[in-house]
Amino acid sequence: MNKKRTLYIYLFFDVFAACLSWFLFYAYRKNRIEGISIDIDPSAYFSPTLFSALIILPCCWVLFYYIIGYYSNICRKSRLIELGQTFFTSLCGVVLLFFILLLDDNIESHESYYKLFFTLFTLHFSLTYFFRIIHTSAITYKIHRGKIGFNTILIGGNKKAIRLYKDFMTQSKPSGNRIIGFIRVNDLESDPLEQYLPCLGTIETIPQIIKTQNVEEAIITVDTSKHSLLSRILIQLQQFDVLVWGIPDLYDILSGNSKDNNLYGQPLFKIYHGIMPVWAANVKRILDINLSIIALIGFSPITLIIAILVKLSSPGPVIYSQTRIGRYGKPFKIFKFRSMIEQAETLGPALSSRNDSRITPIGRFLRKTHLDELPQFYNVIIGNMSLVGPRPERQYFIDQLVKKAPQYLLLQKVRPGITSWGQVKYGYASNLDEMLERLPYDLVYMRNASLYLDFKILIYSIMDVINGKGK
Repeated sequence: MNKKRTLYIYLFFDVFAACLSWFLFYAYRKNRIEGISIDIDPSAYFSPTLFSALIILPCCWVLFYYIIGYYSNICRKSRLIELGQTFFTSLCGVVLLFFILLLDDNIESHESYYKLFFTLFTLHFSLTYFFRIIHTSAITYKIHRGKIGFNTILIGGNKKAIRLYKDFMTQSKPSGNRIIGFIRVNDLESDPLEQYLPCLGTIETIPQIIKTQNVEEAIITVDTSKHSLLSRILIQLQQFDVLVWGIPDLYDILSGNSKDNNLYGQPLFKIYHGIMPVWAANVKRILDINLSIIALIGFSPITLIIAILVKLSSPGPVIYSQTRIGRYGKPFKIFKFRSMIEQAETLGPALSSRNDSRITPIGRFLRKTHLDELPQFYNVIIGNMSLVGPRPERQYFIDQLVKKAPQYLLLQKVRPGITSWGQVKYGYASNLDEMLERLPYDLVYMRNASLYLDFKILIYSIMDVINGKGK
């Protein structure tokens, strides 16, 4: 399914509903409240204020929907949840509009205020939900008819997996999960499930299977009591943008350790791994972009001076780029002011140390003050990085780290950052052992990620820049 096309359709009709509802509200106000007819005074209707509102307000509504997470998981909408979500967002948005735009208007009576409020709310909610329910119903219809599906793998081939597979295959209304195979989790030569589904590989080959088979969802059938095995599986899965489900056992249900999310009749629950809720992640992204733009503009004079000094200090380019591994294991080019001599790694990849002879005199100052990382605000704006997140590394070092600490792959669940909790609490790492010592701090950040913690890390990082604690 083309997720981008689906998203654009939702966006188009949300904008259209916002424009139409405001125009009808505007006409109602002119006719019923102010008593102005379009035949008598057309200019009162088609004023610059109206056209400005028709441009600005839809953008504000879409931003509001984005922040609360409406546009996430766009192909898995529940019509009932969508009803409540649309009602709540419409109510909150109209209340804000009422207090910002309408409360100070010259209205004859309080009764007119009530009429305006309920008219705007009714129009906006009704039109927005009308278009949404049509599109969501069309998607749901195609899912139930098998026209839309999501490549899904089962983790484990036990009897529980067989029962789950048969349940999926006998659904009167398919859930959309196209089960393409299973992953073997034991050392046996065959699994009971193999008579129904092909074995795609083992736990260690999950990354390759996800990439080659375009896997979108995974269902873990392993007992939740097998902690070590589950940990190995989740480490492989959590580094990808894959929706992960688990099957709760009786203890999980009775103790409340899992919150069931009934997937079209299947008692499954979503597995989360300490990542921010959708609304917080979206606010974080908005702040990343705005603060990075402000930083690039505010530091532009310093940036120009640094560029000149780098160019004069030694031969080579001013900006140095290097391939790093980002979110979900995707490589990207990270940008920095060059702080080393040209061709500094002729003998292969090497981490820098405090007394590294490859560092230029101006480069040493830039590293101590972290000013060499100013160009990374551009990486943040284009979406490769965040202001706060685990520092990105090169594939060469990641391969070595994973051999000693497989949990390092969990860091690829989030965007890498200009600064991190590991960098604040531990500092830069000069070798693999130090990178391993820094790893627990970044894992703690992953488990406790929040906007509050991000601001705390940013404050500590600013203090490190002022005190010149880089190297």
